[in-house]
Amino acid sequence: MAGERTKLLVSQRETLGSAESRRLRKSGFVPGVLYGSGEPVAICVESRELRRALTGAAGLHSILDVEIDGKGSTHASILKEFQVDPVRGGVTHVDLQEVRLDQTINAAVSVNLIGGDVAPGVKEGGVLSQVLREVTVEALPLEVPEHIDIDVSTMEIGGTLRVGELVAPEGVTILGDTEAVVATITAPTREVEPELTEEELAAAEAEAEGAEGEAAAEGGEEAPAEAEASGDEAPAEE
Repeated sequence: MAGERTKLLVSQRETLGSAESRRLRKSGFVPGVLYGSGEPVAICVESRELRRALTGAAGLHSILDVEIDGKGSTHASILKEFQVDPVRGGVTHVDLQEVRLDQTINAAVSVNLIGGDVAPGVKEGGVLSQVLREVTVEALPLEVPEHIDIDVSTMEIGGTLRVGELVAPEGVTILGDTEAVVATITAPTREVEPELTEEELAAAEAEAEGAEGEAAAEGGEEAPAEAEASGDEAPAEE
């Protein structure tokens, strides 16, 4: 939800380098950097503390009141970027950006489709596809929404939803190409048998005629054999 603020306690890092970063991770800390109007500050934060701060009601769009080394003063910041371990899944590095709460920022916001299961196009067998999963918005830091919901319950087969049709909350401007496709409902695909060329048709007919000829020949060969067999079984005339 917009307006969510979370306090985040961090420590300033005096020692830098990959070896120090690995040591911090093994100790349960996440290395990072706080960017602001001055020089960037190397920081580290407990993994549990960071997880708590980023799993609140506003999620990744929460305003983080960053307090360094327990000095009392805080820096209003947003999550700028983070890296995740591809195997274990934990956050391995985090970048925070200090912001002014009275100046707008750009942020990526996810788009949620609502009512897809009751859309007429879906009920008729169409396939609902979400082409665009997030959009960039401009808003004050405390007004950035966690996501934007869009109702697709009236979409028909062949329908297309574009960025220009999205409705943003008050105070939020959606940026980017208004013609970009967000979602579509397409007709169900049907497997179509490929049409044979004249050469393929002629070959198929010749093969069928050959098979019929072979069957007839086999039938003709069996008839004398049956007659011969029946003749052998007939009683001899006296």
